Amino acid sequence: MGNTQNAARAKVGVFGIGLAAYWPQFEGLKEQLEGYQRTVEERLAQMGGEVVSAGLVDTAQAAVKAGDLFAQANVDLIICYVGTYSTSSQVLPAVQRRKAPVLILNLQPVPALDYPNTGTGEWLSACCACCVPEISNAFARSRIQFNVVTGLLNPAPGHAQQYHERAWREIEEWVQAAGVLRELNYSRIGFLGHTYPGMLDMYSDFTMHHAQLGAHVEVLEIDDLQARVQAVQEDEVEAKIAEIKHTFELAAPGKDKISMPVTDEALRWSARVAAGLDKLVQDFELNGLTYYYRGLNGNESEELGASLIVGNSLLTARGVPASGEGDLKTCMAMLIMDRLGAGGSYTEFYAMDFNEDFILMGHDGPGHVAIASGKPLLRGLGLFHGKRGYGLSVEFNVQTGPVTILGMTQTAAGQLKLLAAEGESIPGARLEIGNTNSRLKFSLDPAEFMNRWSEQGPTHHCALGVGRQVNKIRKLARLLDLELVVIG
Repeated sequence: MGNTQNAARAKVGVFGIGLAAYWPQFEGLKEQLEGYQRTVEERLAQMGGEVVSAGLVDTAQAAVKAGDLFAQANVDLIICYVGTYSTSSQVLPAVQRRKAPVLILNLQPVPALDYPNTGTGEWLSACCACCVPEISNAFARSRIQFNVVTGLLNPAPGHAQQYHERAWREIEEWVQAAGVLRELNYSRIGFLGHTYPGMLDMYSDFTMHHAQLGAHVEVLEIDDLQARVQAVQEDEVEAKIAEIKHTFELAAPGKDKISMPVTDEALRWSARVAAGLDKLVQDFELNGLTYYYRGLNGNESEELGASLIVGNSLLTARGVPASGEGDLKTCMAMLIMDRLGAGGSYTEFYAMDFNEDFILMGHDGPGHVAIASGKPLLRGLGLFHGKRGYGLSVEFNVQTGPVTILGMTQTAAGQLKLLAAEGESIPGARLEIGNTNSRLKFSLDPAEFMNRWSEQGPTHHCALGVGRQVNKIRKLARLLDLELVVIG
């Protein structure tokens, strides 16, 4: 799995709501609702959220104070826990001051009322559904982005338990998505070199990445890396060689005519470059990296540009996703997948198998070795097809089982757009060409899948991760206000 420990901790603003007029009328009601709210806040903290509590908001004045608190704390997500009926006018101010997405929790404390024996006070303690439509109306007309989660606050026996489990599973996914949102908002992505010439889908509008994701794009020269590679000490090279040998199996030459042995010289140079990449990431405080540099006629820049795969695979596995060919959009997709705990390997469509109805997917360049099936291989290559240079490349297939692919593209209107699909990674022979490659089977047959995916105007790369991630991606897309199309 990916490095979820690298995910930012979401700041979650929480407030409960009720009506102050009830408290003198029904003794103990306020205290009961405050107890329910503590349960909510404790669960959110257990999910990894940093809870910023405004307590129980029961007047318009209290709502203003709550809104100021959330704005000051710069929360990523505001959660409104509906304890009992409240007017919408004393809820709206709590979410207006901090322009963050809102989650309305309609969590009833009991599965059902004891109808013959329930008085007004007891009913009000479970009357969370009453004002949810009213609040939703006020939010919608105020152009506040919101979602509703309905279910049971507490566990319950039998049939009703599903409503408890489903609600809290949804809430946890929202908190996780908010953590990814915060990660994107504060991320620094290195852009080293330039985009592969002629790949028009790869070209990115840096301004739109800043505007729509909050990410900072740090433009880097090949000289920035060159200087750091030259400064690497011998003990750092030895340490990196040990890390490489621990992570990879050194493969013998394969059947491909460009396959070469892994020489000591190539291994040592790749280790030196990997150590330089570590320094680059540290010095520029990078959360991700995309790169490509052609170089010329065996010069230093060509030699360096062709030697990044090993180091960038190691970076990707420890939560700093690296995408080749200057593909910034896929680097962002890889970052999302990694922070969702799915990995996120740099991937494209290789070939279709019409006998067994799967699509072969992979890429030359860095892969997320933490989600490899077995120990990944290092192969020597006499050339990188379509590129300049030679050196070491990574070969593996991802773990078998459920997988998700996530692409990021840009529309004609300049808007970033997400494209996702769930499928299965199935066992079978792989290409022994020094590239990652996996057999992926989707709910649609290969021809129909390719038609529907391509008709969305994607880039030709995507991020491949393990597990079923679409529900989380839906929530993140909602938080980012980005279009998401799910294929299949």
